[in-house]
Amino acid sequence: MVRTTFSSREIAKVLRNHGYRRAGRTESHLKLRWESPDTDEVRIVSVPMKSEDEIPAGTMRSIADQFGAEDFQAWCRWIDDNC
Repeated sequence: MVRTTFSSREIAKVLRNHGYRRAGRTESHLKLRWESPDTDEVRIVSVPMKSEDEIPAGTMRSIADQFGAEDFQAWCRWIDDNC
Protein backbone atom coordinates (compact mmCIF):
# COMPACT_ATOMS: atom_id res chain seq x y z
CA MET A 1 0.00 0.00 0.00
CA VAL A 2 1.25 3.47 -0.88
CA ARG A 3 1.90 5.92 1.93
CA THR A 4 -0.31 8.99 1.39
CA THR A 5 0.53 11.24 4.34
CA PHE A 6 3.79 13.09 4.91
CA SER A 7 5.09 15.87 7.11
CA SER A 8 5.46 19.41 5.82
CA ARG A 9 9.22 19.14 6.09
CA GLU A 10 9.29 15.98 3.97
CA ILE A 11 7.23 17.60 1.20
CA ALA A 12 9.27 20.83 1.21
CA LYS A 13 12.58 18.91 1.20
CA VAL A 14 11.62 16.74 -1.78
CA LEU A 15 10.32 19.69 -3.80
CA ARG A 16 13.43 21.79 -3.09
CA ASN A 17 15.63 18.86 -4.09
CA HIS A 18 13.81 18.73 -7.43
CA GLY A 19 14.14 22.34 -8.51
CA TYR A 20 11.52 24.20 -6.50
CA ARG A 21 12.82 27.41 -4.89
CA ARG A 22 11.43 29.34 -1.96
CA ALA A 23 9.10 32.05 -3.22
CA GLY A 24 8.03 33.41 0.15
CA ARG A 25 5.86 32.65 3.09
CA THR A 26 2.26 33.55 3.80
CA GLU A 27 1.38 33.15 7.47
CA SER A 28 2.07 29.48 8.14
CA HIS A 29 2.46 28.39 4.49
CA LEU A 30 5.73 28.07 2.59
CA LYS A 31 5.43 28.96 -1.09
CA LEU A 32 7.73 27.10 -3.47
CA ARG A 33 8.15 28.09 -7.13
CA TRP A 34 9.28 26.06 -10.12
CA GLU A 35 10.02 27.41 -13.60
CA SER A 36 10.39 25.14 -16.59
CA PRO A 37 13.75 25.61 -18.32
CA ASP A 38 12.16 24.78 -21.69
CA THR A 39 8.80 26.58 -21.60
CA ASP A 40 7.16 29.52 -19.85
CA GLU A 41 5.44 27.18 -17.39
CA VAL A 42 5.58 28.26 -13.74
CA ARG A 43 4.17 26.31 -10.81
CA ILE A 44 3.71 27.57 -7.28
CA VAL A 45 3.06 25.07 -4.50
CA SER A 46 1.88 26.13 -1.06
CA VAL A 47 2.88 23.83 1.82
CA PRO A 48 1.42 24.32 5.33
CA MET A 49 4.32 24.51 7.82
CA LYS A 50 2.58 25.21 11.14
CA SER A 51 3.20 21.87 12.81
CA GLU A 52 5.33 18.75 12.77
CA ASP A 53 2.23 16.59 12.23
CA GLU A 54 1.43 14.83 9.01
CA ILE A 55 -0.49 16.79 6.40
CA PRO A 56 -4.12 15.60 6.07
CA ALA A 57 -5.00 13.61 2.93
CA GLY A 58 -7.17 16.38 1.44
CA THR A 59 -4.35 18.90 1.76
CA MET A 60 -1.95 16.37 0.24
CA ARG A 61 -4.23 16.08 -2.77
CA SER A 62 -4.29 19.87 -3.11
CA ILE A 63 -0.47 20.00 -3.02
CA ALA A 64 -0.31 17.22 -5.64
CA ASP A 65 -2.71 19.21 -7.86
CA GLN A 66 -0.60 22.37 -7.50
CA PHE A 67 2.45 20.28 -8.41
CA GLY A 68 0.69 19.09 -11.56
CA ALA A 69 0.48 15.42 -10.60
CA GLU A 70 -1.95 13.43 -12.71
CA ASP A 71 -1.91 10.33 -10.48
CA PHE A 72 -2.08 10.97 -6.73
CA GLN A 73 -0.88 7.48 -5.75
CA ALA A 74 2.11 7.68 -8.11
CA TRP A 75 2.96 11.15 -6.79
CA CYS A 76 2.86 9.88 -3.19
CA ARG A 77 5.13 6.98 -4.16
CA TRP A 78 7.54 9.48 -5.78
CA ILE A 79 7.56 11.64 -2.62
CA ASP A 80 8.14 8.56 -0.43
CA ASP A 81 10.99 7.35 -2.67
CA ASN A 82 12.68 10.75 -2.47
CA CYS A 83 12.30 11.49 1.26
